[in-house]
Amino acid sequence: MKLSLHHLPLALTVLLSMVALVHGPIAQLSNYHDFADHSVAFGVPHFADVASNLGFALVAAWGWTQLAPASSQAEIAPGWAGYRLFLIGLFLTALGSSWYHLAPDNASLVWDRLPIALACAGLLAGVRADTQRRDSTRFAAGLALFAVLSVSWWYVTEMSGAGDLRPYLLLQGLPILLIPLWQWIYDAPRADRLAFGGALALYILAKLVELNDHQIAAALGSISGHTLKHLIATGAAALIVVRLASRVPQAPAQKPLANPALDRAV
Repeated sequence: MKLSLHHLPLALTVLLSMVALVHGPIAQLSNYHDFADHSVAFGVPHFADVASNLGFALVAAWGWTQLAPASSQAEIAPGWAGYRLFLIGLFLTALGSSWYHLAPDNASLVWDRLPIALACAGLLAGVRADTQRRDSTRFAAGLALFAVLSVSWWYVTEMSGAGDLRPYLLLQGLPILLIPLWQWIYDAPRADRLAFGGALALYILAKLVELNDHQIAAALGSISGHTLKHLIATGAAALIVVRLASRVPQAPAQKPLANPALDRAV
Protein backbone atom coordinates (compact mmCIF):
# COMPACT_ATOMS: atom_id res chain seq x y z
CA MET A 1 0.00 0.00 0.00
CA LYS A 2 2.72 2.46 1.00
CA LEU A 3 4.49 2.02 -2.33
CA SER A 4 1.78 4.22 -3.83
CA LEU A 5 2.50 6.91 -1.23
CA HIS A 6 6.19 7.39 -1.99
CA HIS A 7 5.43 10.28 -4.33
CA LEU A 8 3.06 11.99 -1.90
CA PRO A 9 5.71 14.28 -0.34
CA LEU A 10 6.72 15.57 -3.79
CA ALA A 11 3.08 16.03 -4.79
CA LEU A 12 2.39 17.94 -1.57
CA THR A 13 5.41 20.17 -2.15
CA VAL A 14 4.29 20.96 -5.70
CA LEU A 15 0.75 21.65 -4.50
CA LEU A 16 1.90 24.06 -1.80
CA SER A 17 4.19 25.80 -4.27
CA MET A 18 1.30 26.26 -6.68
CA VAL A 19 -0.95 27.59 -3.91
CA ALA A 20 1.76 30.09 -2.95
CA LEU A 21 2.16 31.10 -6.58
CA VAL A 22 -1.58 31.66 -7.03
CA HIS A 23 -1.89 33.43 -3.68
CA GLY A 24 0.52 36.17 -4.64
CA PRO A 25 3.17 37.99 -2.59
CA ILE A 26 3.07 37.72 1.20
CA ALA A 27 4.36 40.90 2.79
CA GLN A 28 6.15 41.23 6.09
CA LEU A 29 4.03 42.73 8.88
CA SER A 30 4.47 46.48 9.04
CA ASN A 31 5.25 46.35 12.77
CA TYR A 32 7.52 43.31 12.55
CA HIS A 33 10.49 45.02 14.25
CA ASP A 34 8.40 46.28 17.18
CA PHE A 35 9.36 43.77 19.86
CA ALA A 36 8.12 43.84 23.43
CA ASP A 37 11.54 43.32 25.03
CA HIS A 38 13.10 46.66 25.92
CA SER A 39 15.38 45.37 28.66
CA VAL A 40 18.96 46.60 28.94
CA ALA A 41 21.68 44.71 30.80
CA PHE A 42 25.46 45.06 30.70
CA GLY A 43 24.94 47.80 28.13
CA VAL A 44 23.18 45.41 25.74
CA PRO A 45 19.81 46.66 24.43
CA HIS A 46 16.94 44.17 24.10
CA PHE A 47 19.02 41.95 26.34
CA ALA A 48 16.52 39.12 26.81
CA ASP A 49 15.91 38.73 23.08
CA VAL A 50 19.66 38.82 22.43
CA ALA A 51 20.84 36.54 25.25
CA SER A 52 18.12 33.93 24.69
CA ASN A 53 19.88 32.97 21.45
CA LEU A 54 22.77 31.44 23.39
CA GLY A 55 20.93 28.13 23.63
CA PHE A 56 21.07 27.64 19.86
CA ALA A 57 24.86 27.89 19.90
CA LEU A 58 25.19 25.50 22.84
CA VAL A 59 22.94 22.87 21.26
CA ALA A 60 24.74 23.17 17.92
CA ALA A 61 28.20 22.93 19.49
CA TRP A 62 27.26 19.91 21.62
CA GLY A 63 25.63 18.23 18.65
CA TRP A 64 28.74 18.75 16.54
CA THR A 65 30.99 17.16 19.17
CA GLN A 66 28.68 14.14 19.31
CA LEU A 67 27.87 13.66 15.62
CA ALA A 68 30.89 14.83 13.61
CA PRO A 69 33.24 12.10 14.92
CA ALA A 70 30.60 9.48 14.05
CA SER A 71 29.65 10.95 10.67
CA SER A 72 31.01 7.96 8.75
CA GLN A 73 29.05 5.42 10.77
CA ALA A 74 25.96 3.81 9.25
CA GLU A 75 23.63 5.34 11.85
CA ILE A 76 24.63 8.90 10.88
CA ALA A 77 26.31 8.82 7.46
CA PRO A 78 23.31 8.98 5.06
CA GLY A 79 21.87 12.12 6.62
CA TRP A 80 25.11 13.72 7.78
CA ALA A 81 25.35 16.34 5.01
CA GLY A 82 21.86 17.51 5.92
CA TYR A 83 22.35 17.37 9.67
CA ARG A 84 25.70 19.11 9.32
CA LEU A 85 23.92 21.95 7.52
CA PHE A 86 21.28 21.95 10.27
CA LEU A 87 23.91 22.30 13.00
CA ILE A 88 25.77 25.03 11.12
CA GLY A 89 22.51 26.88 10.53
CA LEU A 90 21.60 26.50 14.19
CA PHE A 91 24.93 27.92 15.35
CA LEU A 92 24.71 30.81 12.88
CA THR A 93 21.16 31.49 14.04
CA ALA A 94 22.55 32.27 17.49
CA LEU A 95 24.91 34.83 15.95
CA GLY A 96 22.56 36.25 13.34
CA SER A 97 19.54 36.56 15.62
CA SER A 98 21.63 38.17 18.35
CA TRP A 99 22.96 40.71 15.85
CA TYR A 100 19.47 41.43 14.57
CA HIS A 101 17.93 41.98 18.01
CA LEU A 102 20.57 44.49 19.00
CA ALA A 103 19.05 46.96 16.52
CA PRO A 104 16.15 45.38 14.58
CA ASP A 105 15.79 46.46 10.95
CA ASN A 106 15.48 44.81 7.55
CA ALA A 107 19.22 44.83 6.84
CA SER A 108 20.11 42.94 10.02
CA LEU A 109 17.05 40.70 9.63
CA VAL A 110 18.74 39.10 6.62
CA TRP A 111 21.35 37.62 8.97
CA ASP A 112 18.61 36.27 11.23
CA ARG A 113 16.50 34.69 8.49
CA LEU A 114 19.32 33.22 6.42
CA PRO A 115 20.63 30.82 9.11
CA ILE A 116 17.07 29.79 9.99
CA ALA A 117 16.44 28.96 6.34
CA LEU A 118 19.68 26.95 6.20
CA ALA A 119 18.73 25.03 9.34
CA CYS A 120 15.33 24.16 7.86
CA ALA A 121 16.99 23.07 4.63
CA GLY A 122 19.47 20.88 6.50
CA LEU A 123 16.77 19.26 8.58
CA LEU A 124 14.73 18.41 5.49
CA ALA A 125 17.74 16.93 3.73
CA GLY A 126 18.84 14.95 6.77
CA VAL A 127 15.47 13.34 7.47
CA ARG A 128 14.84 12.55 3.80
CA ALA A 129 18.19 10.77 3.60
CA ASP A 130 17.63 9.02 6.93
CA THR A 131 14.27 7.61 5.99
CA GLN A 132 15.22 6.61 2.44
CA ARG A 133 18.77 5.51 3.33
CA ARG A 134 20.42 7.59 0.64
CA ASP A 135 23.22 10.15 0.72
CA SER A 136 21.98 13.66 1.44
CA THR A 137 24.86 15.67 -0.02
CA ARG A 138 23.26 16.81 -3.29
CA PHE A 139 19.83 17.37 -1.79
CA ALA A 140 21.33 19.39 1.07
CA ALA A 141 23.32 21.52 -1.39
CA GLY A 142 20.22 22.18 -3.49
CA LEU A 143 18.13 23.13 -0.50
CA ALA A 144 20.93 25.34 0.86
CA LEU A 145 20.91 27.23 -2.43
CA PHE A 146 17.13 27.56 -2.24
CA ALA A 147 17.47 28.85 1.34
CA VAL A 148 19.87 31.59 0.23
CA LEU A 149 17.66 32.50 -2.73
CA SER A 150 14.51 32.60 -0.59
CA VAL A 151 15.97 35.16 1.80
CA SER A 152 17.58 37.10 -1.04
CA TRP A 153 14.22 37.21 -2.85
CA TRP A 154 12.52 38.61 0.25
CA TYR A 155 15.18 41.28 0.77
CA VAL A 156 15.32 42.43 -2.84
CA THR A 157 11.54 42.64 -3.09
CA GLU A 158 11.34 44.33 0.31
CA MET A 159 13.80 47.00 -0.80
CA SER A 160 11.75 47.57 -3.94
CA GLY A 161 8.68 48.23 -1.81
CA ALA A 162 6.82 44.97 -2.42
CA GLY A 163 8.31 42.41 -0.03
CA ASP A 164 7.51 38.77 -0.70
CA LEU A 165 8.07 36.08 1.94
CA ARG A 166 6.56 33.15 0.02
CA PRO A 167 9.74 31.13 -0.70
CA TYR A 168 11.04 31.67 2.84
CA LEU A 169 7.73 30.70 4.45
CA LEU A 170 7.48 27.63 2.22
CA LEU A 171 10.90 26.46 3.39
CA GLN A 172 9.87 26.98 7.02
CA GLY A 173 6.58 25.17 6.59
CA LEU A 174 7.73 22.11 4.64
CA PRO A 175 9.59 20.40 7.53
CA ILE A 176 6.38 20.44 9.60
CA LEU A 177 4.56 18.51 6.88
CA LEU A 178 7.21 16.43 5.15
CA ILE A 179 9.22 15.11 8.09
CA PRO A 180 6.34 13.20 9.75
CA LEU A 181 5.15 12.10 6.31
CA TRP A 182 8.55 10.66 5.33
CA GLN A 183 8.91 8.98 8.71
CA TRP A 184 5.50 7.35 8.37
CA ILE A 185 5.89 6.22 4.75
CA TYR A 186 9.34 4.71 5.33
CA ASP A 187 8.62 3.27 8.79
CA ALA A 188 11.16 5.31 10.74
CA PRO A 189 11.95 4.03 14.25
CA ARG A 190 9.38 5.00 16.85
CA ALA A 191 12.01 6.93 18.83
CA ASP A 192 12.70 9.09 15.77
CA ARG A 193 9.03 9.82 15.26
CA LEU A 194 8.55 10.80 18.90
CA ALA A 195 11.62 13.04 19.04
CA PHE A 196 11.04 14.79 15.74
CA GLY A 197 7.29 15.00 16.34
CA GLY A 198 7.89 16.59 19.72
CA ALA A 199 10.38 19.00 18.20
CA LEU A 200 7.97 20.06 15.47
CA ALA A 201 5.20 20.55 18.04
CA LEU A 202 7.51 22.77 20.08
CA TYR A 203 8.44 24.73 16.97
CA ILE A 204 4.77 25.38 16.20
CA LEU A 205 4.31 26.52 19.80
CA ALA A 206 7.33 28.81 19.42
CA LYS A 207 5.75 30.44 16.35
CA LEU A 208 2.48 30.93 18.25
CA VAL A 209 4.11 32.67 21.21
CA GLU A 210 6.10 34.81 18.76
CA LEU A 211 2.84 36.11 17.33
CA ASN A 212 1.73 37.07 20.84
CA ASP A 213 4.94 38.82 21.84
CA HIS A 214 3.39 41.89 23.48
CA GLN A 215 0.46 40.04 25.04
CA ILE A 216 2.77 37.55 26.77
CA ALA A 217 5.04 40.36 27.95
CA ALA A 218 2.02 42.14 29.43
CA ALA A 219 0.87 38.95 31.16
CA LEU A 220 4.23 37.70 32.44
CA GLY A 221 6.11 40.94 32.84
CA SER A 222 9.56 39.38 33.10
CA ILE A 223 9.61 37.65 29.72
CA SER A 224 8.24 38.51 26.29
CA GLY A 225 6.73 36.23 23.70
CA HIS A 226 9.71 36.55 21.39
CA THR A 227 12.19 35.70 24.13
CA LEU A 228 10.04 32.70 25.01
CA LYS A 229 10.02 31.73 21.33
CA HIS A 230 13.83 31.50 21.34
CA LEU A 231 13.79 29.29 24.44
CA ILE A 232 11.10 26.94 23.12
CA ALA A 233 12.79 26.70 19.72
CA THR A 234 16.04 25.83 21.49
CA GLY A 235 14.22 23.00 23.21
CA ALA A 236 12.94 21.78 19.84
CA ALA A 237 16.45 21.74 18.40
CA ALA A 238 17.77 19.97 21.49
CA LEU A 239 15.21 17.17 21.12
CA ILE A 240 16.42 16.49 17.59
CA VAL A 241 20.12 16.66 18.41
CA VAL A 242 19.79 14.43 21.49
CA ARG A 243 17.92 11.85 19.44
CA LEU A 244 20.58 11.89 16.71
CA ALA A 245 23.35 11.61 19.30
CA SER A 246 21.63 8.61 20.89
CA ARG A 247 22.17 6.71 17.63
CA VAL A 248 25.94 6.92 17.91
CA PRO A 249 27.27 3.54 19.10
CA GLN A 250 28.92 3.77 22.48
CA ALA A 251 32.43 2.37 22.75
CA PRO A 252 32.49 -0.73 25.00
CA ALA A 253 33.98 -0.22 28.40
CA GLN A 254 37.60 -1.33 28.48
CA LYS A 255 38.56 -4.10 30.84
CA PRO A 256 41.24 -3.22 33.39
CA LEU A 257 44.72 -4.27 32.38
CA ALA A 258 45.87 -7.51 33.96
CA ASN A 259 48.57 -7.35 36.61
CA PRO A 260 50.84 -10.42 36.17
CA ALA A 261 52.50 -9.91 39.55
CA LEU A 262 49.13 -9.87 41.29
CA ASP A 263 47.99 -12.94 39.38
CA ARG A 264 51.10 -14.87 40.53
CA ALA A 265 50.54 -13.81 44.09
CA VAL A 266 47.01 -15.14 43.99
